Amino acid sequence: MLENHLLPAFAGRRTGTFDYKVVDAFITTMDRNGVGLATQSNVFDKLRAILVDAHRLGLYDESPAGGVVPPQYDPKRAVIPSPEQLTGLRTAGDDVFQVVVDLMSGCGLRNGEALAVNVNNIVADDVYRITGQVNQTTGQYAPLKHRKAGEYRDAPLSARVKHTIEWYADTYGTADGYLLRHPRDLSKPMPAHHLQNQWQRLKLAGALHMPEGMVPYGFRHFFASNCLTHNIPITDVAEWMGHRSIDVTFKTYRHLMPGSISRAAQVLNLDLAA
Repeated sequence: MLENHLLPAFAGRRTGTFDYKVVDAFITTMDRNGVGLATQSNVFDKLRAILVDAHRLGLYDESPAGGVVPPQYDPKRAVIPSPEQLTGLRTAGDDVFQVVVDLMSGCGLRNGEALAVNVNNIVADDVYRITGQVNQTTGQYAPLKHRKAGEYRDAPLSARVKHTIEWYADTYGTADGYLLRHPRDLSKPMPAHHLQNQWQRLKLAGALHMPEGMVPYGFRHFFASNCLTHNIPITDVAEWMGHRSIDVTFKTYRHLMPGSISRAAQVLNLDLAA
């Protein structure tokens, strides 16, 4: 444990320079390097014990491990489909299912926001404006989560998602620009439970090829994964996804973040040493 994880990471670090940021970054690096949660937990416990002893000896006013979330605490770990799995999943259901999947995976919309898709919200060839959602409780259009009535956020709109929106509007028509309507009453929005019900039917029928533990929200996770693995700043991703705080984005997707500070030092040295 010391030789495989702690020494490679900290052999060159001075003892008195640890703080919670250093410890949290170390956990993040283990996570993105594919280290199992059991090993992460054991390594963290060993590091915490060392730092607690250093605190008791007076090296730190407070333990650098204090307040750091242990690796095993991750109840909402994102389960994300691969690009190949997404290709099959988006066409596994009906046309409504495909529209919702494309908006969630391509623009980062929540389930209810995707159900409120409106063709008039294409404000530029590459921008979709998210102005509302279908409320799960009332079944009616409502303001966005964490925002007041009239507020909105913009998200990047890929050519494929734009084509899906326009194709559905041309094929089925719209009502005040809204695409998805209640199947038994076209004057009402598409029910919030439509996606979940269809997901369960497809799952029971064995029509879905997906990672173990994935739920429909995994399509939104795919959006975040696609952005972060292509080095799009997490501040932008948090804004597009409508997170109240960037901490939410970081805690959920930190294992997808670009390399550690040690990796950055190695990469930067390539040109400096040329």
